[in-house]
Amino acid sequence: MISRLGAVIPVHGPVEPVLPLLNSLVGEGVPQQDRPARVVLVDDASPQPIDASALPAGVDLVRRESNGGFGAAVNTGLEALGDLELALVLNSDLRIPDGFPRDIVEHAAPWQPAVVGCRNQDEQGRSGYAARIFPSTSHQVVEWLVPLASQRHRDVLHRAVGHDMAAERGTGMIPVDWVSGAVMLLPLAQVREVGGLDELYFMYAEEVDLQRRLRAIGVPSLYDADLTVTHVGGGSSGGEGRRRQWLLAGRDRYARLHGRPRTLRTGLRAATLANLAWNTGRRVAGRDVAPLAAFREQWGVISDAARGTVAERNRR
Repeated sequence: MISRLGAVIPVHGPVEPVLPLLNSLVGEGVPQQDRPARVVLVDDASPQPIDASALPAGVDLVRRESNGGFGAAVNTGLEALGDLELALVLNSDLRIPDGFPRDIVEHAAPWQPAVVGCRNQDEQGRSGYAARIFPSTSHQVVEWLVPLASQRHRDVLHRAVGHDMAAERGTGMIPVDWVSGAVMLLPLAQVREVGGLDELYFMYAEEVDLQRRLRAIGVPSLYDADLTVTHVGGGSSGGEGRRRQWLLAGRDRYARLHGRPRTLRTGLRAATLANLAWNTGRRVAGRDVAPLAAFREQWGVISDAARGTVAERNRR
């Protein structure tokens, strides 16, 4: 058993998709020495409450009364870990290799306290670019531009949207600005010192905010380029439209706390106008696109994000 480590898996939805991950942590075939001291599944008020009897032995179920989003669910799980030193936060739709909890703890040991992430890829082996540079307005505007969508495999565009390509191609433990929240090894005392994750984000960008606050007290973020997990996708994010609303709302809150929200919104709206011109040209050329509908959707999402995240609105 990894005596200092607890695992936290937030979920909002059916339990079946998370069972492979739970069995990788505490299933019958997992050696005792590879198991976290505690595994907490946080049911973030799923419409159909998760049945504890469906879980593998060794998984503790904590159910929230309301859906507070990723940050609130993770904070609930961290609280349940008590006096353990490290927390491994895992998305519910991950597949991890044998011995992963022990490997990431051992690799990270010389650098603790630190936030540690690792490579993630989809089932086709495509990278999720888990090592990132702190978000800027230009990163998000470039990402919003439809004319560049077909060129996103190029290095110059990966860098332009904030992917840390040096880390992506590196080996060993690499200092980065921040790592994806899909996998985060967290030092519990320091996370509690800065107040945990900001629950007003609801979904997306809260892990960046946390790592920025931890950086301010001397806790770095590191990318373990020698470990890889598979991100199956389709966990708790809902459809693409809702995912995009949550994403922009989270980024708008991050800009309000750490950047320039008006500059961000102006840049995204300028990109939306460029997208309209681009899509109009494609429509004239005979492509099956709806320029005005796409324009209204993009403009509306930006305006909606400026009104706050779901969690912010629920607290007003």
